[in-house]
Amino acid sequence: MNGRVIAGRYELSTLIGQGGMGQVWTAYDQRLDRRVAVKLLRPDRMAAATAAEEMRRRFVRECRVTARVDHPGLVTVHDAGSDDEDLYLVMQYVEGADLADHLAEHDPYPWPWAVSVAAQLCAVLAAVHAVPIVHRDLKPRNVMVRPDGTVTVLDLGVASVIDSDTTRLTHTGSPIGSPAYMAPEQAMGGAVGPYTDLYALGVLLHELLSGGVPFAGTTALGVLHRHLHEAPLPVRRIRAEIPEALETLVLRLLAKDPQHRPSGAQEVYEQLMPLLPPRGGPAAGPLDPARPFLRPYAPWPDRVSTPPAVPAPRRPPVPARRPDVATAVDEVKRLLGEGSIARAVDILGNILPAAAEEHGEHSPVVRILRKQYASTLMDDGQYRRALPELRRLADDRTAEAGPGDPQTLQFRYDSAQCLEQLGEASAALAEYRAVLPYYENGQPGAVTDPGRAFDIRHRVANLLLAMGDHTAARQQLQNLLWDTERAYGAYHALPTELRRTLERQQRFGA
Repeated sequence: MNGRVIAGRYELSTLIGQGGMGQVWTAYDQRLDRRVAVKLLRPDRMAAATAAEEMRRRFVRECRVTARVDHPGLVTVHDAGSDDEDLYLVMQYVEGADLADHLAEHDPYPWPWAVSVAAQLCAVLAAVHAVPIVHRDLKPRNVMVRPDGTVTVLDLGVASVIDSDTTRLTHTGSPIGSPAYMAPEQAMGGAVGPYTDLYALGVLLHELLSGGVPFAGTTALGVLHRHLHEAPLPVRRIRAEIPEALETLVLRLLAKDPQHRPSGAQEVYEQLMPLLPPRGGPAAGPLDPARPFLRPYAPWPDRVSTPPAVPAPRRPPVPARRPDVATAVDEVKRLLGEGSIARAVDILGNILPAAAEEHGEHSPVVRILRKQYASTLMDDGQYRRALPELRRLADDRTAEAGPGDPQTLQFRYDSAQCLEQLGEASAALAEYRAVLPYYENGQPGAVTDPGRAFDIRHRVANLLLAMGDHTAARQQLQNLLWDTERAYGAYHALPTELRRTLERQQRFGA
C-alpha cells in the first residue's frame, strides 16, 4: 500500500499504527507540500454490510463536528471522506512520543508530570464536552507528548462514530473501545456522556501514578467485570509520596456511579491546580509535560523568535445589508442539498431576526424558519444551541395546540435527545418519561405510536444504565423485550439487540 494516493492527493508513506479496524500512515500532501497523518478505516470490518453506508455518512458528519473544536491540545483535522472501500481521516502530523511510550521510558513517572498531563487533558476535554462531543476512547495511545511538553489528543470523533451504536454496528454486540479504560456505563451499553471521559481520565491518571491500570485481566470480559464490581487500589498504597488530595481525586474519577464523579473537566482542573508545579522552575528537557506550567508560552531557547507582524491598517466598517428572507431560504435549501450544513446554520441564524421583524415573531414564516434552524443545528451536532430553540418551539406549540399535539411532542422528544447528547442524563430521563405516555395506548389526547414508544423506552433504559441504576434498567429492558417480541417477532433487530444487552448485564453480574 506504500505509495498509494488517497483522494488523488495524499501519498501514503510509512505505516505507523495498525489495528483490527484500520491503519495509520504518515503521508505526503501533494497539493500543500507537507507531511500529514492519514487514518484509514474499513466500514465493512466495523459494521454489517447494510450499515456500512450509514457509517460512511456519519463518519464524515462527525469529522465535520470535531473539526469545529478549536483547541491547541487537539490534533487538527485537515480532511475526511471515502476512497474506494476505506474511510480516510487526514490529520496534522504530530511529533513526539505517545503517552504509553513516554510512561514506559520514565518509570516511576514523576507525579508532578502526571498532574501536568491530566491538567492539559482537562483543558482539552472541557473544550470538547462544550460542543458537545464525547471522546469515548481516551487512553495513553491516543495522547501525544510533544517535544515542548504540550499534550495533544488524537482520534477525537473516530471513536464516536464507531461506538455511537455498538450493538447495531458490531456482529457480536460487544462494546467497542479499550476495556482497560472503559467506564461501567459504557461497558453495559448505556448512554455515554462527559462523565464517561472523566472515568477514562481517572484510569489514565491511576496508570501514570502507579505504573499500571487499576483493573487488568487476561480477557476483556474479566476486565469489564472488575470495572463494574471492584474498588480500585488507592495509589498511595503503591507510592506513598503521592499527595493525598491527588489520590482522593483519582478515586472520585473512578466512581462506579457517574453522579459520584466530578461535575466536569473544569472541576477536575480546579482541583489539580494547587498540585501543579510552581512557575519559573527549570524544565527537565524535551518532552517534559510540566514545562507549559513552569514557563507558559516561553520560547524555546534554541529557536530565534520572529519579529512581530505589522498590523494591517484598519478600514471603516461596511454597513450590514438587510438580508432578503426569500433569497436566503432558497440558498439554505441549496446548501442542505449539497451537505453544507455549517453554512446553512449560519444563514438561518442570520435571517431569523430579519424574518421576525418583517413578519412577526409568531408568524408561520418565522415558525418554519425556527423549526428548520433547530433541525439543522441538530444535524450539525450543535445540541447546545438547538435546545433553547426547541424549547421555545415546544412552548409556543403547547400554548397553541396542547401538550398532546404531534408537533409539540416531536419538539419535546428532540429536546430530550439534545439533553442526552449534552450528558444531562437526569434531565433527559425526565423529558423522555414526560412524553412517553402520549405515545402509548390509553393516554387521553395521545398520538399512538408504538415504534416511538419503544424507542423512548430503550433510551430510558440506556440512561438508567448510565446513571448506575442497573436494577431499574434491567427491568425496563426485560419488559421492553417482551413487548417488542410480541410486536415484531423474536428475530427482529430490536429484540435481538435487547437480548444482547441483557446477556451482557447477566455476564457482568449487574
